[in-house]
Amino acid sequence: MNPALSLAVTEECFPVAGAFTISRGSRTEIRVVTVELSDGTFRGRGECVPYARYGETVDGVVDVIRSLEADLRRGLDRAALQSRLPAGAARNGLDCAFWDLEAKRAGRPTWQCAGLAAPEPVETAFTLSLDTPEKMAEAAGRNAGRPLLKVKLGGEGDLERIEAVRAGAPRSKIIVDANEGWTVEQYLALAPTLVRLGVALVEQPLAAGNDGALAEIERVLPVCADESCHDRTSLAHLAGKYDAVNIKLDKTGGLTEALALRDEAIRQGFDIMVGCMLGTSLAMAPAFLVAQGAPYVDLDGPLLLASDREDPIRYEGSLMQAPDPALWG
Repeated sequence: MNPALSLAVTEECFPVAGAFTISRGSRTEIRVVTVELSDGTFRGRGECVPYARYGETVDGVVDVIRSLEADLRRGLDRAALQSRLPAGAARNGLDCAFWDLEAKRAGRPTWQCAGLAAPEPVETAFTLSLDTPEKMAEAAGRNAGRPLLKVKLGGEGDLERIEAVRAGAPRSKIIVDANEGWTVEQYLALAPTLVRLGVALVEQPLAAGNDGALAEIERVLPVCADESCHDRTSLAHLAGKYDAVNIKLDKTGGLTEALALRDEAIRQGFDIMVGCMLGTSLAMAPAFLVAQGAPYVDLDGPLLLASDREDPIRYEGSLMQAPDPALWG
């Protein structure tokens, strides 16, 4: 019999450094849901970020998590959680709290509990918000020493934006994120020039419901599935359309499924990107384990915030260090 657990769920707000803008809008703060599980002796925490693109709200996610309070008192564990909730933010918050609690109980790090190799620091992309070419060139110039820049695009004027970023950061590798904002025609027109400008990958150029066209064209610029990829069940629909998948714990529903998705995607021949919603170090900590060995890592959420958690993850430039157990894991 699994021990009874108490649950605490809270909404927290953290200010963004300036503003964060993508093709769907702009934010000056983030609202996250923090989950805490306790057995009376040890405590485990997780963070999730509800995402309106998937029909999630903070209040809705909090309600879903609280609806399991009685199940947790009756012994609901991490394994049972996987079928109790669908993939999404609510399950992510609980799943990561379970992992943290397991590590605290065992007195050893989460990577050991998961049977993983000891993690090494990873190099993360740094994201440039969608803006005018002039402002994006300035932002690129301020971050020209970073080895990998991720550039948010939105359709009209995207070529000028990338040309401006390249001028501002001539030596950085670039990946771009269209956030479903392109048409097939725009991809075909932009891709060869973006390759010439040193862009290595584009995330989700087409709407998830209209991505079948990717199987019918030559993808001279490799394409990564983001909104089209949630968990392992997504993979069957991605073959022939995408070259890589972006694994985010708020989509997979936690670290448990994220690790399984990574392994299965690699087995099927996809490149791996490990990304995040805009969250704090508490959200990045479990994703750091998934990011080990990934060709593309985009876990810069805390770098885009004006304030972070206590015991935050340490970044040395773009080099992300392992989280302190006082934070998570």
